[in-house]
Amino acid sequence: EKMELYYSEEAAISGDPSTRYSLACHEGMNGRLDRAVKHFIIAAKLGHDGSIQNLKELYKCGYVSKEDFASALRGHQAAVDATKSPQREEADKLVPTS
Repeated sequence: EKMELYYSEEAAISGDPSTRYSLACHEGMNGRLDRAVKHFIIAAKLGHDGSIQNLKELYKCGYVSKEDFASALRGHQAAVDATKSPQREEADKLVPTS
């Protein structure tokens, strides 16, 4: 498990939002909510949707400050906007979604 955690941390540091989200879940399950919140915020700012949802719940419970939640929302929106382009929108029209 230590090696798995080590490689997960390496992937998260390199910018993988899904791994950052997984680390946040791992930290939360081990009772380290302060670290979990930090990981969720970083993943949200990288555009990870699940992190925003978890931050919203943690905000409702009082574990995330209003400022941190607002900052994460702004970062998430910026990341999502950065991935938008006319070419992607055209491709989305061509590929049916289920």
